[in-house]
Amino acid sequence: MPTTTFNHGRIRRADYDSASRQLDLHWDSKTILAYKHVPQEVYRRLCSAPNPTTYWEDRIAEEYPKGTPMKTGAGSDAAPIQASPAPFCSDAQSD
Repeated sequence: MPTTTFNHGRIRRADYDSASRQLDLHWDSKTILAYKHVPQEVYRRLCSAPNPTTYWEDRIAEEYPKGTPMKTGAGSDAAPIQASPAPFCSDAQSD
């Protein structure tokens, strides 16, 4: 499952499950918002947006139905992908 860490703004991390097409957004307030039926291209654009929070407001918040956050393993050995300055998100999968 691709994970992107953001170094600025209110969104701190984005987890995307391509099988279920679910996007979980981890906020600086420690809340997690989950969205269902999100195309992978939307996740890629979020990761490459100059301001991910603005992209979320404009393209995700009202466009996709909310879901239940995925359970993430605390012992995951996959390193998060840095969103900045990478031009797009990696498809690296976590086992």
